[in-house]
Amino acid sequence: MKTVSFTDSIRESLRCTEAMLPLVPVFDAIAAQLTACTMRGGTLYLCGNGGSAADCQHVAGEFVGRFLRERRPYPAVALTTDSSILTAVGNDYGFDAIFARQVMALATPNDVVAGISTSGNSTNVLAAIAAAKQVGAATLAFTGEPGGKLAAMCDLAFRAPSAHTPRVQEMHLLAWHLLCDKVEEAMCHAG
Repeated sequence: MKTVSFTDSIRESLRCTEAMLPLVPVFDAIAAQLTACTMRGGTLYLCGNGGSAADCQHVAGEFVGRFLRERRPYPAVALTTDSSILTAVGNDYGFDAIFARQVMALATPNDVVAGISTSGNSTNVLAAIAAAKQVGAATLAFTGEPGGKLAAMCDLAFRAPSAHTPRVQEMHLLAWHLLCDKVEEAMCHAG
C-alpha cells in the first residue's frame, strides 16, 4: 500500500469539499424534503453499516437533541441501535433484513428513510429502501461516486464526490451538518 502524507490527505479532503459546491441544488432538495417531513410530524429513519451506522446515530442525535438552535425535538431514529431487534431479525431472517423489517414495522408515508452506504451497494440498506418504497415513505441516498444501486433507487441522492471511503465519510458528515442547519433554520422560521 502506498504511503500517503497528512498533507496529501488534507489536500484530497479539501478538493472533495470544494467539489461539493455544484451540489448545492441537491442539498436544497434534500433539505426541503426533510423539512416537509418534519413539518407534517413525520420521522426520519436512518440506516447504514459501520461508520455509516455511526453517522445514523449522529444525525438522529442532532434531530432529537439540537444542532445549533434551541427548539423542539424532531423525530429521528437510527435503525442501527436496538441490539435486540438487530440480533433477532438477523438470526431469524438474515443480516440483509435487519433494517427492512424495522422500516416495515415503523415507517409511514409521512416519513423519510435515509440509506447511508459509501459504496451504494450495501444489501441491507437496499432492502430498507425497497421496504420504504412499499410503505410509501420518501427515500434518500448518501453514497460515494458513482452511487451504486442505492442512488438509483432513491427519490433523492447525495453522491459524495469521491470513491475513497474516508473522503466519502467526511463529505457525508459535512452534508448532514449542512442539512441539519438548514432544516433547523426552516423549522424555526416556520414557527
